[in-house]
Amino acid sequence: MAQHPLAQYLDAVPDFPKPGILFSDISPLLKTHFTETIDAISDLFSEQEWAEVDALVGIESRGFIFAAALAYKHNKGFIKVRKPGKLPNVEACIEYGLEYGSDKLEMQKGDGSRVLLLDDLIATGGSMEAAASLCEKVGYKVAGMACLIDLASLNSFMYKDLTVRSVIQFND
Repeated sequence: MAQHPLAQYLDAVPDFPKPGILFSDISPLLKTHFTETIDAISDLFSEQEWAEVDALVGIESRGFIFAAALAYKHNKGFIKVRKPGKLPNVEACIEYGLEYGSDKLEMQKGDGSRVLLLDDLIATGGSMEAAASLCEKVGYKVAGMACLIDLASLNSFMYKDLTVRSVIQFND
């Protein structure tokens, strides 16, 4: 399978944020091909699927970029999943493991809305699983998940019956 053309605009940064990690920097891509990137993520879902969701949930911080732009494009609401201490009126918090440590996420109270969950990258699936669990814990219904980059060689992640849709996949 050929790689998506947008992959050529990523910058691979070795040993960031820790030795042994090859970080995919999306900054050059967003600087020169932002509209195409948002359109590519949008195309991961059908018109029918877009019609059935109420809001886009962005995982701090790079997930905000995609969720906010897609919320605007599709006339939907935007909801934040934040790191501790960044939101007032927190309804719930969840701790999760990362490929290089652990972290926590928080959300405000949900209202039963159907949401799509967005992030920039999925590696092991830890933050995506935590955010999906958190969405449900506070009262949202997760209808789908997407990211720009899937490090497929590091995961076979599914949340319940949902897989994460992605524009760019790296298998090695």
